[in-house]
Amino acid sequence: MKTLYYAPVDKSNWIDLENFFESKGAPHSCWCMVWRNMKEGGDRSNKTDKKDALKEYVAQDLPIGLLCYDGSEPIAWCSIAPRESYRELSGDNTIKGVWSLVCFYIKKEYRQKGITEELIAQAIEYAKNNGAKYLEAYPVDPDSPSYRFMGFKPTFDKLGFDFKHKAGQRRYVMTMEL
Repeated sequence: MKTLYYAPVDKSNWIDLENFFESKGAPHSCWCMVWRNMKEGGDRSNKTDKKDALKEYVAQDLPIGLLCYDGSEPIAWCSIAPRESYRELSGDNTIKGVWSLVCFYIKKEYRQKGITEELIAQAIEYAKNNGAKYLEAYPVDPDSPSYRFMGFKPTFDKLGFDFKHKAGQRRYVMTMEL
């Protein structure tokens, strides 16, 4: 690996996210819109509608997430944005100023190298630098049969997130005060 660096997705690097999401094995079918709000009339089953919806967030200068680069190649992604930009996540509604960290994707050849922890650390700084008071995540147990893209609870425990409650049968709501 070359030196990794992290950058928020904006108009200047949208093409990097687009190429990354359309690469082999990447989340090109969901475009990280599973939990995000879409405009009325958007079809959640249509890949093009989801891509266009995410691109619209970027066009409006709204935060959507961070890319991790190895040199000039994007190799990992995490979705992080103000909680209001997402649909109901069953989070802790007693706190305000919350940013949500909802998913990760790391290219296969870069997995098991600590990048998830680095992405979370970068997400913490990104949220804090943009006025967030709390960061909220929704991980699952490592043996969960679903929602694995949301990260694993032991990682968030290790990084100092506090368990709040369960959201459904699998997801944990975990927060960190920034």
